[in-house]
Amino acid sequence: MRLTLAEIAGATGGQILGGDPDVAASSYSIDTRTLAPGALFVALLAERDGHAFVADALDRGAAGALVSRVVEGVGLVLVDDTAAALTALGASARDRLAGVPVVGITGSTGKTSTKDLTAAALAPAGPVGASAVSFNNEIGVPLTLLSAPAGAVAVVAEMGARGMGHIATLCAVARPTVGVITNIGMAHAEFFGSREEVARAKGELLEALPAGGHAVLNADDDMTPGLRSRTAAAVVTAGASAGADVRVSGVRLDGDLHPAFRLETPWGSVDVPPLPVRGAHQAGNAALAVAVAGAIGVGLEAAVGGLAGAVGSPLRMDLRRTPAGLVVLNDSYNANPTSMAAALDALAALGGGGGRRYAVLGPMAELGPHAEEEHRRLGRLAAAAGVEAVLAVAVSGPGVTGGPGGPMSSAMAALADGAREAGAEAVLVDGPQGALAELAARLRAGDAVLVKASRMAGLERLAAQLLDLPVPRVDDPEPGGRGMSPRQPRREQRGAAR
Repeated sequence: MRLTLAEIAGATGGQILGGDPDVAASSYSIDTRTLAPGALFVALLAERDGHAFVADALDRGAAGALVSRVVEGVGLVLVDDTAAALTALGASARDRLAGVPVVGITGSTGKTSTKDLTAAALAPAGPVGASAVSFNNEIGVPLTLLSAPAGAVAVVAEMGARGMGHIATLCAVARPTVGVITNIGMAHAEFFGSREEVARAKGELLEALPAGGHAVLNADDDMTPGLRSRTAAAVVTAGASAGADVRVSGVRLDGDLHPAFRLETPWGSVDVPPLPVRGAHQAGNAALAVAVAGAIGVGLEAAVGGLAGAVGSPLRMDLRRTPAGLVVLNDSYNANPTSMAAALDALAALGGGGGRRYAVLGPMAELGPHAEEEHRRLGRLAAAAGVEAVLAVAVSGPGVTGGPGGPMSSAMAALADGAREAGAEAVLVDGPQGALAELAARLRAGDAVLVKASRMAGLERLAAQLLDLPVPRVDDPEPGGRGMSPRQPRREQRGAAR
């Protein structure tokens, strides 16, 4: 969306300091590393003061900068508070999108994947604006609205929350006409306390919808009946349940975990070819996306065809086969009980290669008092997935049990205990490098490794290192000179007694 400096100043109550008021910004950025020429740079006061980067932004070709104090440069718009001004700009952008459907997507898990799939399903109708990666807060939603392309037929905005009222605040800016709740789970339980409170917070999206809008809900979620009553909008459900309006059936995965399935909808039935995203759970996310497309008026065949162009966000179900013969499933962007279960299902479904499966699991953050219980349950799920071993990666820092934790946290010990209780070998390791050392001593060509944790664990570094890890062929001697067969009993293998 193009806005001149004069329009930006008018929307924010700001004052132009130097430069031509008719110069237009063609994009909007809070990070000079990703700033494109012609962008408006917004100098936010966060962990780092954005004002220190204004000169760099202008050197990189920024059209101007939104600032809250005078700094050197031209094309500056001076405001009292840059974050508040960005919100005002987002609201102004929404005014310019009058008549354009805005889709708000929230939920405990699957928001970003559903956003990506929804944008793809709508794309056959014309240009679609969508949140970049996981821009889903009071900064990301205004940026999403401002980044809507010329002639946009829809804008898809991901919405996150860590407390009551957060979704309502985002909706006041975005004014969604379609609202999607992917599911209600335990993610961020530290802030909400229970699933009921999570549903209460996520339901703020439904309350913001106009009577002529649409709510798209998960037919398989037990919280959906209660959520339906929160909106005056028409409700469409999607999922595998028999009563779903958009019903998924016959899900099957190819060798790279791409799901294909059957969809039965109010607009007809169709066989969906393998999606470009991975995991059986993506079939449900795609059903939500098709439900949105149908509600907006995109034809079923067009919407399903659009799904083929979906581009998943990084560090989510990223499957790589290395030259050495390893299969690495990198799902390290974030983790919670629901997404962990989906990732383990994907690991269990990996076919070919004839190798063993390893689950490298780090902490699930923000579970509060539920942390130990949920990590123990996760260990049992990992064992049920038929893994050769579970590597529980303990990390230092806050987030595992609600406060600072040592490298061998109680939550990760509970994960390892849960796996052992269910009959799997489990090894507690210290950080990503501890996991790498343990894997290097075990892995052979044909083995598959799942890497997953909350982002604070930094396991994306481990996944990257595994791509270059040399491993022996199956017929080579066991690494480290042990000479054991991969099929020897677990009691003889390293770490079984830990």
